[in-house]
Amino acid sequence: MLLTLAALLAPARPAPAQEAIYVVRHAERADQSADSALSAKGVRRSNKLRDMLRGAGVTRIVTSELRRTIDTAAPLAAAAHLTPQRVPAADTPALVAALNAMGARDRVLVVGHSNTVPALLRALHVDAVATIPDAEYDNLFIIFPQKEGRPVLLRLKY
Repeated sequence: MLLTLAALLAPARPAPAQEAIYVVRHAERADQSADSALSAKGVRRSNKLRDMLRGAGVTRIVTSELRRTIDTAAPLAAAAHLTPQRVPAADTPALVAALNAMGARDRVLVVGHSNTVPALLRALHVDAVATIPDAEYDNLFIIFPQKEGRPVLLRLKY
């Protein structure tokens, strides 16, 4: 009885929400309009992202509502037969909530923006990245949530 009571009163350990979270900024845009398409270089980069993550077992994709994030995710979404979930770019708490609602076996690609990617990394307790310059589109952040402690971050270029 005492052992059962101790088990009930012990603090619950947080479980990782996913196996891995892949976070990228959208690929190069065609212009500076509010909802621009990708440039030819951006289309090539989105295909490169597909090729890099095709074998990674991505089970979910999250983008913002803006065309450039949707178009960046589109090649991988088509290859993996996934329908991306859209979360408003400015709503980091909603994005974190969406990630937390996903299964422990999920591997998630999140496509964001130069200002939302650092905010998401901070919200996920990854403080290694302060800013992403406007001309930088080649970062691939891979976050490995841990059962205890801070997540592990791997930063690649693609």
